[in-house]
Amino acid sequence: MAEERKWQILRAIIDDYIATAEPIGSRTIARKSGLGISPATVRNEMSDLEEMGFLEQPHTSAGRVPSLKAYRYYVDCLMSPPVISEQDIAFIDNWYRNKVRSLEEVFQETAKIIARFTRNVSLVVSPQFSQCRFRYLQFLPLDDDRAIAVVVTDNGLVENRIINIPGGVDFADLQRIAQAITNRIAGQTVEAINDIDWRGLMDCTLPGGEVIDRAVQVVRQTLLASRRQKIHLGGTTQILDQPEFRDSNRARNLLSVLEEERVLCDILDKGNEDQGDGLIITIGRENKFSGIQDCSIVQATYRLNGQTVGKVAVLGPTRMEYGRISAILGFMRRHIDEVARRIGQN
Repeated sequence: MAEERKWQILRAIIDDYIATAEPIGSRTIARKSGLGISPATVRNEMSDLEEMGFLEQPHTSAGRVPSLKAYRYYVDCLMSPPVISEQDIAFIDNWYRNKVRSLEEVFQETAKIIARFTRNVSLVVSPQFSQCRFRYLQFLPLDDDRAIAVVVTDNGLVENRIINIPGGVDFADLQRIAQAITNRIAGQTVEAINDIDWRGLMDCTLPGGEVIDRAVQVVRQTLLASRRQKIHLGGTTQILDQPEFRDSNRARNLLSVLEEERVLCDILDKGNEDQGDGLIITIGRENKFSGIQDCSIVQATYRLNGQTVGKVAVLGPTRMEYGRISAILGFMRRHIDEVARRIGQN
């Protein structure tokens, strides 16, 4: 019983510190824990926990804060099973239905949803599509001299690029060019497109050769980009509201990491080594990269069509809501495939 009480007190301390970011005293825990014990008893238990390495005392306060060892024990042994509410599920599903029309938007909006629910930085690694094929091209008028070339692939990726319209080419000409290109290469990979001779594409002479060249270039770039993993970020500004990052040096170090996409990919890959595809939590110095050793990362892989293809993650201070974040990521990693299938059917 005494041992169990000690862990209940530790859990109460961590829960309160996560919520308040303020060092915890014995009177606070005696009042909030619901254990029916005196501040003196709590104080004795906190002293034991400090000797065991689970609590630390900031030099500016008489209260205690959890150590990295405490967070690890909390995550592994004390945290309540993560559960997402029906209200949150309904909100997420409604968000996708209202804002997502393409596969690329699935990943963009997933990053926004995770950041909104966790109030930390979200990272969504979109998959590589090695056999992505061109579906269609269309032009949207922008002004008298420019149009937007919209390229759509068979897996729902959408790429928009602004192109200049040469003199003598009107919007009707652009529509004919788009239809001619679509008819010629729909269903083709980038390798097949590279082998095509584009001379004589149009049945009639147009001053649109420059437009055709630029449009085909956009198609190639879109298909090649689909072969690279891309990280979508959310919450990069709101994390600066966390007390831990009000120190300018800590904030600068974190933001410098977030600016490097390759570094972020490496961070997530290192965290996932030999861990399978379940939920993974790395805390503080368990993260090997400088700049995030006072942060925690919760990450999980997700699947599309039965294949593990990408990751969802949250990066924030060690004082994060591990239970809620685990629940959100656990749901999102399962839900992405359902949303992607729904997009593919439309």
